[in-house]
Amino acid sequence: MKGKFALNEKFNKAGAENCFISEMTLAELKFGVEKSQKREKNKKTLEYFLTGVQVLPIFHSLDMYAKEKARLQKAGTTIDDFDLLIGVTSVTYNLMMVTNNTNHFNRINGIELEDWTK
Repeated sequence: MKGKFALNEKFNKAGAENCFISEMTLAELKFGVEKSQKREKNKKTLEYFLTGVQVLPIFHSLDMYAKEKARLQKAGTTIDDFDLLIGVTSVTYNLMMVTNNTNHFNRINGIELEDWTK
């Protein structure tokens, strides 16, 4: 999706001070850097990105994570652990989650989603 959908413009319009990421999102971003061909360049890009956003701890979301995981498992519609933690973190902090995978995350109770790719 790099360079598509005017995501930088939408990010700037929202204002970095209004943009947050979960610790789990940060873990996924760091993994992406480590497996990339341009590790040093991408590491610097990530470090720059992190100066403008707040990283939210997942600790306060763990009870909701456990309840949602049990509910989704019982319904037979599981979501992988990282994604579930990312989603419930947005609910816990009463934030809208921006994703292009709304069909995946909309199974989480109470989640508000917005797709910036449309």
